Amino acid sequence: MSRRYVMVVDLRRCVGCQTCTVACKGANATPAGVQWRRVLDIETGEFPEVRRTFVPMACMHCDNPPCMEVCPTTATGQSADGLVTIDYDLCIGCANCIMACPYDARSIAHEPRFSYGTPMASELARFDAGRIAVATKCSFCRERVEEALRSGQTPGVDPDVTPACVNSCIAGALHFGDIRDPRSNVAGLLGGAKHFRMHEELGTNPAVYYIWDEERES
Repeated sequence: MSRRYVMVVDLRRCVGCQTCTVACKGANATPAGVQWRRVLDIETGEFPEVRRTFVPMACMHCDNPPCMEVCPTTATGQSADGLVTIDYDLCIGCANCIMACPYDARSIAHEPRFSYGTPMASELARFDAGRIAVATKCSFCRERVEEALRSGQTPGVDPDVTPACVNSCIAGALHFGDIRDPRSNVAGLLGGAKHFRMHEELGTNPAVYYIWDEERES
């Protein structure tokens, strides 16, 4: 059976520190203003019974990705392990996928952008002209996951082959692994906790699961 990599977000533990956002930007050298990973800050209830929930968001790597259906050049694809990919050489920047994505997970930088206008040496060193005027998004750090096949390591267990956001989480709220392996960390987490996925009613079958606390719904 082929692997199916998923991310599990434990909303009971997320503290909204945005460390995963920063780690993603550092690992992928995204341009100024582009965040492949962000954390929503949601308030619910009425004073004085107000609750605050932090919800990490990124590409959901759907089993049935609507972004892939609308791509006119087949630039958006899907690997055998379920990761949704973008071939920058095929992408024409039409933005069909951005409009189709129900998770607001994709971005296009139409021109080079740097943090302080004039690029710093570190930004120039990692600048990738191939990612200008094309759709970009979270890849689940695909290059790390692919390295696991060569090294024999396990994504979600060994840091070198685990997404940067998961490695960086100070609260232990992010987890990654193969949901089809009943012995995996993610299978264990989901088997013993109440959880949901974003917009399941759309039939996208996202690969990001959120663990929720039933008591917070009361």
